Amino acid sequence: MGKIAFLFPGQGSQAVGMGVDLVETEAACKEIFTRADKRLGYSLSEIMANGPEEKLRRTEHTQPALVTMSVAVLELLKEANISPDYVAGHSLGEYSALVAARALSFEDAVYAVRNRGLFMEEAVPFGEGAMAAVLGMTVEALEEVCKEVQSQGHVAELANLNCPGQIVISGSSEGVSLASELAKEKGAKRVIPLQVSGPFHSSLMKPAADKLAAILDELTISDASIPVISNVAAKEQTNADEIKAKLVEQVYSPVRWEETIRTLLDQGVDTFIEVGSGNVLTGLVKKVNRRSQAFAVNDRESLHKVIEKLEGVTE
Repeated sequence: MGKIAFLFPGQGSQAVGMGVDLVETEAACKEIFTRADKRLGYSLSEIMANGPEEKLRRTEHTQPALVTMSVAVLELLKEANISPDYVAGHSLGEYSALVAARALSFEDAVYAVRNRGLFMEEAVPFGEGAMAAVLGMTVEALEEVCKEVQSQGHVAELANLNCPGQIVISGSSEGVSLASELAKEKGAKRVIPLQVSGPFHSSLMKPAADKLAAILDELTISDASIPVISNVAAKEQTNADEIKAKLVEQVYSPVRWEETIRTLLDQGVDTFIEVGSGNVLTGLVKKVNRRSQAFAVNDRESLHKVIEKLEGVTE
């Protein structure tokens, strides 16, 4: 049998009401939500359950909310005795992956990402930064576009290398706007501005990274018990110091997601389980390799489907 990787979603996968059914029916999941509220000192679970959406979309709430949802679903997988050979998370999802790999406690993860969200908000005043998804263009061609915009004194950088033909750019509002136009001129199929509060994974986030480093210094980061594929290097890591260094770099570096999935495929992973809210990563896996099995687990029903599939494979 092939190997299993757990994947953990990042910002954009949140939805008001996520996890409500888990809190009502699963004691272990309810405990995770309670622990998040306690560590943060406010009712994150209330915002997750009832919104309003603008409040949940504020990155200092979105980030801990997604980690809480992922770790609650992780409890279900543990109860079902499904464990991964590798873990990876998209951007802030890397913190959920580190909880799964026992490199970071759940409490420390929600505390870290709540602060990460606040620091990212503070780094660039609202409206001064932007991100856009560019479809149907190669990495090399889009890199040339960004260089051209940078030569005019604006910030435009590759932020998320998600899958073939889907790359997100990030930078100043002006830079992303110019790069978007230029990308269209040079053959991009579509350019979609993203509804985000800042230019994540760009050099404009360096101030946030410096502040995050100070927070991470307060926390205990251990060696990972399961290899974690890092966003920054798209290679496996288990060393605590390296994990910490990469979490700081990750704030202003591109998320190398397509390479992450290819690394996992090279390690013999043939089953990917997206753990938490939404199914964005499941779709990206399929775009990288159609033959892979990819499932999203976010409640008991979707968990049963995975159990049935896995039992079918093992028999």
